[in-house]
Amino acid sequence: MLSALTIKNFAIIDELEITFAPGLNVLTGETGAGKSIIIDAVGLLLGGRADSVFIREGCETALLEGVFLIDDALHSVLHSILDQEALDNTERAELVLCRELRSNGRNACRVNGRTVNLSLLCKIGRYLVDIHGQSEHISLLQSRNHQDLLDRYAGLTDQRSAYTERVRKLHSVRSEIGKLVGEESSAARSVDLLNFQVQEVNAAELHLGEEELLFEERNRLANAAKIAELIEEAIQATSEGIDHEGGTQPSASDLLGNSSEALVRLAQIDSSLMDTHQLCRSLAEQVTDLGRDLQNYQDKIEINPKRLMQVEERLELIHNLKRKYGNSISDVIASCTRAQLELDQITHVEERISGLREQEQELLEHVGELGSSLSQSRRSAGTCLSQEVIAELRDLHMERAQFKVEVVWQDDKEGAFVTNSHRVAFGTTGLDKIEFLVAPNPGEGFKPIAQIASGGEMSRLMLAIKSVLAHADDTPTLIFDEIDQGIGGRLGAIVGYKLWRLTNMHQVLCITHLPQLAGYGCTHFRVDKYIDKKRTRARISQLNYSERVDELAHMLGMEGDSIWQGAGEILEKAAAEKALVASA
Repeated sequence: MLSALTIKNFAIIDELEITFAPGLNVLTGETGAGKSIIIDAVGLLLGGRADSVFIREGCETALLEGVFLIDDALHSVLHSILDQEALDNTERAELVLCRELRSNGRNACRVNGRTVNLSLLCKIGRYLVDIHGQSEHISLLQSRNHQDLLDRYAGLTDQRSAYTERVRKLHSVRSEIGKLVGEESSAARSVDLLNFQVQEVNAAELHLGEEELLFEERNRLANAAKIAELIEEAIQATSEGIDHEGGTQPSASDLLGNSSEALVRLAQIDSSLMDTHQLCRSLAEQVTDLGRDLQNYQDKIEINPKRLMQVEERLELIHNLKRKYGNSISDVIASCTRAQLELDQITHVEERISGLREQEQELLEHVGELGSSLSQSRRSAGTCLSQEVIAELRDLHMERAQFKVEVVWQDDKEGAFVTNSHRVAFGTTGLDKIEFLVAPNPGEGFKPIAQIASGGEMSRLMLAIKSVLAHADDTPTLIFDEIDQGIGGRLGAIVGYKLWRLTNMHQVLCITHLPQLAGYGCTHFRVDKYIDKKRTRARISQLNYSERVDELAHMLGMEGDSIWQGAGEILEKAAAEKALVASA
């Protein structure tokens, strides 16, 4: 609720500090005394349109500051906004708004002492106060609020939550479909390239280590003649010999055999040569084995130009694949594996999209089913709400006024299924576009509330709706200006009683010229103006009981003891009705 208001250098107000109370706060005073200026100040404090004309003559700046007490319910609503801007003050259950107007046209906005932009001030202000008399601050004029009010009025929170959960699931599925379709579209452009890469590498049938073996084979094939010549020399040296004239000569094997035979005879004479004999014998055997190995190698030597060409072609193939896909055969194989994986994923995406499309269809049908049920509940609740508001309007002498809750659907080919062939647009809160409509006078037809021209009609309509929606409207402070326009004392008492009844759920501030209405106030302020040093100034005073009697008598506009008695009776009657309600 609005706990305190400070106004400095604003219009005819040089400085006012007002402490408001819970319940019904009434402000009375002569026309032009400054009552509506106070409401104007609250409107600007909440983000209303500013103009340097509001600054008091001769001053450079005007200052408006309001202290709002925040209960747990309101704090939970405002927490995300305040926390995001580092404005949350968890140590104190209050919120301080400040606005400074400057003669150069600039103005400063602050929340809890921190500078903020005007849009944030407006956003916060909408949760704190409804000012009935200045349309920009009336939440009921915003059709976007009508659905929430109707749902809270009808107790549809759980039903709406179940619907919202399905819609969020549907949005999640559609988001995933969009992402996968994008991936599929991007990947599809490279499918041909991926297929070519996989086929090219698989057709090559590469093997790890293959390239090294091919290099060795190519080296042997390219040098086969030279190898044959050299191996022949090695064989001749070990296995058989040819002298310079072409005759035979002993080979290394023969010579070592002869040496071994001589050493065995020597060992029989000198046993110390036995080890030398064994060494020689071993060498002879190794040379024999060497000759055999060389012969086997010679048998395998192949002078094969055709095979050499094949090896060269294979190495060229491997070189080309490495140039495209990596620095080694292992890199080429890994590249092929990745390409195959991408192809598999593309196929998987198609399957995933198909499954999600089926899920989307089921959710659209479920959303349509839940949304239709919620819409039916809203239509029934709207009928009840309309009847109650019309009854309230009768009490407020708007007998011919009509009120209705309009619930409409909008066709959408991408929307939820309400029948097999009928699809309608949907949001996170329902299928419905909901708006409160009113026909103040016969023959005018129903119009949005915002199009009502009369300030008095607007305020009484707001009072009627607020009376019915008191438990559903969570705006803590309601301000009514011009609500008594065009009504008399008898109706003023009814309006006063209804305003007081709103204080079960709200703090209410009301400017009035009717004593019968003012009599229901829990706290009464009188606003007047005076001349001081040739300047007009406004002041405000909180009245005690006897001062209230004087003020109400003055408002009745007659003289004599009977007037003071009548004023006292107004207060007593209001007090008796309050006590009767309290005891019920």
